[in-house]
Amino acid sequence: MSRRSRTRAFLPALVVALLTAALSLIGVSSAHAAVSITINGGSGGRTLDGVGAISGGGGNSRLLVDYPEPQRGQILDYMFKPGYGAAVQILKVEIGGDTNSTSGAEPSHRHTSADLDCGRGYEWWLMEQAKARNPNIKLAGLSWGAPGWIGNRNFWSQDMINYLVDWLKCAKNSHGLTIDYLGGWNERGRDLNWYINLNAALDSNGFSNVKIVADDTNWGSADDAVNNTAFRNAVDIYGNHYVCGYRSAQTNCPSTNNAINSGKQLWASENGSDDYNDGAKALARGINRDYIDGKMTAYLNWPIVAAITPNIPWPTMGVAIAPQPWSGYYNIGKNAWTMAQTTQFTAPGWKYLDSSSGYIGGSRNNGSYVSLKSTNNSDYSTIIETMDAGAAQTLNFTVNGGLSTGTVHVWSTNLNSNNSADHMVRGSDITPSGGAFSLTVQPGRVYTITTTTGQGKGTATSPAQGSMPLPYSDNYDGYEVGKEAKYLMDQQGAFEVTACGGGRAGRCVRQMAPRMPITWDGDYDPYALLGDVGWSNYTVSSDVLLEQSGYVKLIGRGGTQHYSPAGQNAYYLRVTDGGAWSIQRNTASNATTTLSSGTVAALGTNRWHTLSLGFSGSTITAAIDGVTVGTVTDTMWGAGQVGLATGATETAQFDNLSITPGSGGTPTNVLRSMASGRCLDVPGQTQTNGTQVAIWDCNGQANQQWIATSGKQLQVYGTKCLDAQGTNAGARVVINGCSGGTNQQWNLNADGTVTSVQSNLCLDVTGEATANGTLVELWSCTGGANQRWTRN
Repeated sequence: MSRRSRTRAFLPALVVALLTAALSLIGVSSAHAAVSITINGGSGGRTLDGVGAISGGGGNSRLLVDYPEPQRGQILDYMFKPGYGAAVQILKVEIGGDTNSTSGAEPSHRHTSADLDCGRGYEWWLMEQAKARNPNIKLAGLSWGAPGWIGNRNFWSQDMINYLVDWLKCAKNSHGLTIDYLGGWNERGRDLNWYINLNAALDSNGFSNVKIVADDTNWGSADDAVNNTAFRNAVDIYGNHYVCGYRSAQTNCPSTNNAINSGKQLWASENGSDDYNDGAKALARGINRDYIDGKMTAYLNWPIVAAITPNIPWPTMGVAIAPQPWSGYYNIGKNAWTMAQTTQFTAPGWKYLDSSSGYIGGSRNNGSYVSLKSTNNSDYSTIIETMDAGAAQTLNFTVNGGLSTGTVHVWSTNLNSNNSADHMVRGSDITPSGGAFSLTVQPGRVYTITTTTGQGKGTATSPAQGSMPLPYSDNYDGYEVGKEAKYLMDQQGAFEVTACGGGRAGRCVRQMAPRMPITWDGDYDPYALLGDVGWSNYTVSSDVLLEQSGYVKLIGRGGTQHYSPAGQNAYYLRVTDGGAWSIQRNTASNATTTLSSGTVAALGTNRWHTLSLGFSGSTITAAIDGVTVGTVTDTMWGAGQVGLATGATETAQFDNLSITPGSGGTPTNVLRSMASGRCLDVPGQTQTNGTQVAIWDCNGQANQQWIATSGKQLQVYGTKCLDAQGTNAGARVVINGCSGGTNQQWNLNADGTVTSVQSNLCLDVTGEATANGTLVELWSCTGGANQRWTRN
């Protein structure tokens, strides 16, 4: 039952009737006046390049490759398979540069000037999977950063041009992939001569078919091209990011006169950065309005999937989330079905019909529509969005100009609904009479009317979420050289499987970047993370080898990572080759505190040693080569991942990773809403009594770690308890000092509900909402997903 219907349930029927009568007297109508729209096949218009998405801008697809089958194939089908899911028409991937570019780092095909490996990373695999499902998909590449050897850390250099040509050769010769589009440096401006030289290099190396996109920052390239003929001739497409405004409602999406009059293709080459469900309405507006307002013929959503753990920045963006390869859990969002309303009914090469595209009744508030005709000049599709409409609207269509006047198929997605059954729904067919027909459209929906067939909706379903089990270990011997170890997510640098050094047989993980890369977001120490943000009491150990003077770090209880990756809520054991060690605590704002330090015999270089870092409640213990060197007490971080790290420019090695569960301390759990996948959270990490709890992206921090005591309390921070502030539906649920009262006692039921012992009401996410920050309260038990919680 929705919050709206709950409120209304308390109104007497007479009051409801009187309100309804009053509204009719003051002229509130149930629908707007009918609007006439002509779909004219003879209209001029630009050619559609495609609606697609981006894998990159840092590691957002990282965990997808580690998913088991059949779930991995199901997710790929939902992204790429025609007539099944999002059916993206363009896949744009990051050309890895060994540097963090938002949600992680992606490995380079050339760590050094003397190095080339066309098999590194997962973007090749992803492009191959996309092509296998849709041979007509277009592929694009773009760099966010690059290895430090390039141009002595100057991106705009001949080295970088050669580097990109090598990448194109890898795609063609090693993977059988044709790259259709290539960009410069993501959101970092432009060097006009560099683009001119890039174009010449592509031509001379047999890649004249690759179209150049400039400059993935703003429309300044179109301005520069007015007075620079060589640059104008070198570039094929002008691309801009977030043309409707960054993370906006995407109601207004202009380009510029110079861009429109340039004769070039115009792209909205990155948009989105929004939740896979909550961003759907903005996405629906933007896909249509980019063309209506600015004549952009491609719309690329960032990213395609959030295959990262929930402590990494932007963990719920894309058309799907895939955060748990160990359980196989994934979730397809409203963004996928919003995109499908265009991608399943059009194809690159179709023509927009300008006179048959615009705003309903001339008002942005009513919604928008775009019409496109097929390359056969007969079939057409019209995509309609009514995100801001206040009432139903009747649209009277007339079809002419050589377009088919046959049966019209109607599909729709209700973005006001969280019920997946309301997404990508086929309605009743319409038979036009003399080329005319009518359709009544409701608010908050995307509709597609089309003469095409072959559309559909995938039926695969995800398994339940689950914690990554412990113990866990990896000796890295089962991987090919050059690959990434399972579940290990690079955040900065490149942690890659290679032959072990120091006289050890077998394979190890080595940090491969020997110097600071050309970074997209600042200079930081290389590190990689692994595991479940809910891990609490455990010991992580790893063998380490320093190849040169410097330090290595073992990471434990790694939680929320800041957008700039140096900042993470975590503990470190940091050891230098000289034997200096320290136990450190870091924060997402990169405030590092040394909790304990000392010195042991020098570790030296090219010699193997074993580091371990153990957690038992608030006790943290560090050991080197089996000898405890320090023990501290700290309560800041209660759970999180493990990780490996080196100093900047250090190529250290790691082997025999082991995570064993601890026996000390009280086990903690997250309470994860089955409706949203978000965790029961104390907002702002506050410990202030009376703070009402909410849901938030799971991040492993102490404010999301709940201890179920033998006295039926749910404790957080070790001293605060979940507290019901009343016995009526709607009572607030807060944290307070633990008192032992029945208002702080809870039953954890087998069906996933959590009920108050005092009132027997359910712990409820208000209004069945799923957004971050939604408050949690008591409500009568309904069995809804917003009242059921998983514990892991």
